[in-house]
Formats: sequence, structure tokens, C-alpha cells
Amino acid sequence: MLIAQITDIHLGFEPDDPRERNRRRLDATLAALAAMTPRPDLLLMTGDLADAGDDDLAYRRLKEALADLPFPAWPLAGNHDGRACFAAHFPACVAGDGFAHYAIDAGPLRILALDTMEEGRHGGAFCAARAAWLEARLAEQPERPTLLALHHPPVDSGLSWMGENGEADWVARMEAVVSRHGNVAGLVAGHLHRPLATRFAGTILTVCAATAPQLALDVGRVDPEAPDGRPLIVEEPPAFALHLWTGRALVSHFGRVGDDPVLARFDGRMQPLVRLLASERRGG
Repeated sequence: MLIAQITDIHLGFEPDDPRERNRRRLDATLAALAAMTPRPDLLLMTGDLADAGDDDLAYRRLKEALADLPFPAWPLAGNHDGRACFAAHFPACVAGDGFAHYAIDAGPLRILALDTMEEGRHGGAFCAARAAWLEARLAEQPERPTLLALHHPPVDSGLSWMGENGEADWVARMEAVVSRHGNVAGLVAGHLHRPLATRFAGTILTVCAATAPQLALDVGRVDPEAPDGRPLIVEEPPAFALHLWTGRALVSHFGRVGDDPVLARFDGRMQPLVRLLASERRGG
């Protein structure tokens, strides 16, 4: 099973331009995913779909961009999204309790989309009600491998100016739930506009880079009171992740949109190496 992930689309950053940079970056990413062989079985969009949560037009343009996608796309809410607009455009992704959390039955893998949004706050949140919902869903099918998808990574990323307090109450609350359930195959998140991987609650957490422009890679200390001219946001290519469920484990790959120079192809010159590697795999 192959799961594609995109995140941090930020449609409407240039609200008066229907062909804004972020829309062009999104369209290029969706086209690249649709052209893949094999194609993904589904797409997770892990939050910050719009740049402004009350921008109804941005959500309509997102649905327009997704209209011809040859596989289903599942949206999550991020801190730039708004509950009212999200619920209006994706009502099936909002539970009766008002939170944008839901389950996806994806065949061999169950996916739980979590809601870590708290309107008016940039960082994450995970209250007792959302923790109880997750606890109940994980307990429903304790033997079934389950992937958790969310916007905010519940870890200290180490990035200079973006990320969470790893000791925050909401992080501890989520960690307590996840650590009690051995059926969590992994977590996938967004928010940071950079790719990374780490451990969380006894399992793997991967973070996908954005379709919108990326954060500069900077793990140095920043003083909020002393602007020093360092790069914060950079024009790297739009990015995506592919999560392969092998039946035993989740294997995550990170890609970017664009044509890289080809240095070798599978032709007669490369065939001996390909044959050798295949025979080694068969032999264990």
C-alpha cells in the first residue's frame, strides 16, 4: 500500500491571484503524484490547506485542484485553517464533537486523522476530549496496524524559530495515549516546512516538507528580540512524501517536484548490477 502526503499548501497567500505561486506549486505536486507508477492509493493533506482560515475561496480553489486526482484525497486541519470553513467544505471529516478527526479504512492499514488545531494559536493542541477519542479508536481494533496523521509534530524539532515545546501538556497527553497502544505503526505530520524523522512514544514520527516554500535549515539559537538577518524562508522546490506499508513496517520516502539530471538508466550497462542486487535479495 502506498500513501502520498502533502502538507502546508497555504492557498490564498496571494488572495487576488488565482494562479498564485502556491497554487502553481500545488498543481505541479499533484501532477507529479498522479503520473507516478505505481500511483499512490490515497493522498493525505496534513493541514494548513489555506493561508487564512476564513478564506472560503481558498478552500474552493483547493477542491478545484483536487477534482481530477485519480485517487482519494483526505484533508486535515492545521493552525492556518479555520473550523467553520474546513467543516463547510469537508463535512465528512468533522466528528459530532466538532473536532476534525476521523478514521480512514485503507485496507491493510487503518489511518486516524487527528485534530491538533486550536484557533488563535500557532502551535499545537490536544485536549482531553481529543485524547479520549484517540484512545477509543485505537482500542477498537487493537491488532490492526494504525497510522496517525496530524499537522503539528509533537516534538521539539530543534529548528531555530519553528516548533513545539517538547514538554508541553498537549504533547505529554498525546504521548501517553500513543505509548499505551502497540498497534501504532507510525505518525506523519507537517507544519515545519522541512522533512525530518525522529522517535515519539515508542514509534517513528516523520515530517513532510511543504508544497509551499520551505523553511531554511537552521538549528542555531535565535533571539526573538535581536533580528540578525538570517534566512527564514527559502524557495526550495515543492515537496511530498510517500509512505509504503510493506505489511510489516511503514517505510517513508521524501521527494520533491522537478526534473533532476539522469545519470544512469536501467539499460544493458546497468543490468548486471540490477541482476546482482535482485539475486542477493532472493538469497536473503
